[in-house]
Amino acid sequence: MKLRKRKVLLFLLAFFLLYALWLSFSILRFKTYKAPALKPSPLEIEGAYHIHTTYSDGRKSLDEIAKLASQADIDFIIITDHGNPNKESYSSQDWKEGVLVLAGSEVSVSRGHLVALDFELPSGNFSPNTEDAFYEIREAGGFSIISHPYSKSGWSWGEFMDYSGIDIISGYYMLRRNIFASLPSLPALLLKPEYALLKMFDNPHRNLRKWDELNNLHPIYGYFSADAHLLYRPALNLLRLHLLLQSPLSEDFDTAQHQVYEALRKGRFYNSIHAAAHAHGFRFWGEEGGKTTPMGSTVILDSSVPLNIEAPFPFAKEIHLVHNGKMILRSTENSISYEAAHPGTYRVEVYLTERSPLDKNIPWIISNPIFLREDEK
Repeated sequence: MKLRKRKVLLFLLAFFLLYALWLSFSILRFKTYKAPALKPSPLEIEGAYHIHTTYSDGRKSLDEIAKLASQADIDFIIITDHGNPNKESYSSQDWKEGVLVLAGSEVSVSRGHLVALDFELPSGNFSPNTEDAFYEIREAGGFSIISHPYSKSGWSWGEFMDYSGIDIISGYYMLRRNIFASLPSLPALLLKPEYALLKMFDNPHRNLRKWDELNNLHPIYGYFSADAHLLYRPALNLLRLHLLLQSPLSEDFDTAQHQVYEALRKGRFYNSIHAAAHAHGFRFWGEEGGKTTPMGSTVILDSSVPLNIEAPFPFAKEIHLVHNGKMILRSTENSISYEAAHPGTYRVEVYLTERSPLDKNIPWIISNPIFLREDEK
């Protein structure tokens, strides 16, 4: 009996030793890919969207989070504490630690959760009825984003309304959903949390399908949402919004706030899984009559429209051009031009094909679309 116990113990010891070696080797090999030769553009800024603080159910104060954001070299963060709206969070907007801190509210409504941004603070509360809340947010000058539509709380798809945005990836809910499938990598949270979090990602195909479906009805923009409640340091490095501005970000708060929200309202931004690889420098644009048409633009299709993609990165990647939800072009080149001759919604997905804890079937970059529409005359 003692010999049997000893064999079992030796087997378990050998197993855990091999596991520890495997995990240590995986962590040591992990790196976030960067393109050091690229000169950062002052017209491209990076930020983290959908962060909770102690004003609702977050674990850290806004000042603590702003300090971490500054250390992560983030230009802006968007706080979305729960409330109808959350007036404390709203009144705390300012420059903090060199980071532009903006605040909206995650509003609980009859269909699910709706994030309200860039609104004038109302005297009362937003309605719990989805349709009423949507119009109240719009009447207050704001816009709304459907939050984590396929989480446990979910979103009830009823009559179509022209929401401005939808979560494509919701970090918090994706990690919660996949935590048990990622158990072998969980101890890495203590040593290299970005590695463990990247292993928990899965392909957001359901969100992408719904997004493409909604874009057939009305332009709607896609967001990578951190939905951070804790683990703020890795969360701020996990997902990024990349906004393309028309002039460098102002030092004046009101002007900077307008610049950020204008880019979001117009869809002039793309999303990246920042912990896997830095995406600064990616571009997707069209051409119409000698003018550049950025992401989010609607172009009347009189003749074929050149669509251009720049992904000037020294590491291996694969670019997919997607039309109405279907891939129509695949390339590993840094620079691509495509003549679009058919109406519809065109967007770009970029996949990292280097060795990475991010699965190769998960898009590293997702652009916002360019919409080609037929003249209705």
